[in-house]
Amino acid sequence: MTAVSRFPAPPLGEGRRSAVWRDTPRRYGRISRGFHWVMAALFAWQFTGAMLYVTIGDTAVTRFVGGSHFTLGATLFVLVLLRGAWGFANLRRRPPHTGRLGRAATIGHGVIYGLMIVVPSLALLRQYGSGKPFAPYGIPFMPGRDSKIAWMMVPGDLFHYWLAFVLLAVILGHAAMAVLHRILWKDDVLVRMT
Repeated sequence: MTAVSRFPAPPLGEGRRSAVWRDTPRRYGRISRGFHWVMAALFAWQFTGAMLYVTIGDTAVTRFVGGSHFTLGATLFVLVLLRGAWGFANLRRRPPHTGRLGRAATIGHGVIYGLMIVVPSLALLRQYGSGKPFAPYGIPFMPGRDSKIAWMMVPGDLFHYWLAFVLLAVILGHAAMAVLHRILWKDDVLVRMT
């Protein structure tokens, strides 16, 4: 018996329809799954651009993939805040993480969420400090100014790049654990998010 099958299906009727959208102890709802997979795709694009820049430098391909880095970073920041709020609203309904592996999963998810907030926050702080305007999707978010605020730029310059690669490593570890759960422990935790 897998971990997923321990939980009964929600009853028929209105509760079952809302359970499709909201999280249940059996699996994550459509909204949580949507957040997860949209963000996974956007992070894949972000990290592809970063890896291209690190490996082949400033080229036309790098500029094409990385040209959306600021806008997608801001998008991911908004999505992580919305996803976090949705997660808190569904906290009691979500699939449980039990035992030592469950505690490790909880810590791992906390590290991912923390980095998903800190990494773009550092970039936004640096952007504001630079005095350059920032208008994702043409929406004026930060006006430009003539002066720089050096102390705001320093944390982003020092940590944004490196913490982003720590985030990539943690995300890859997260994906690897989902595969290990399936192959090694025969536990279908991935089904909860698909």
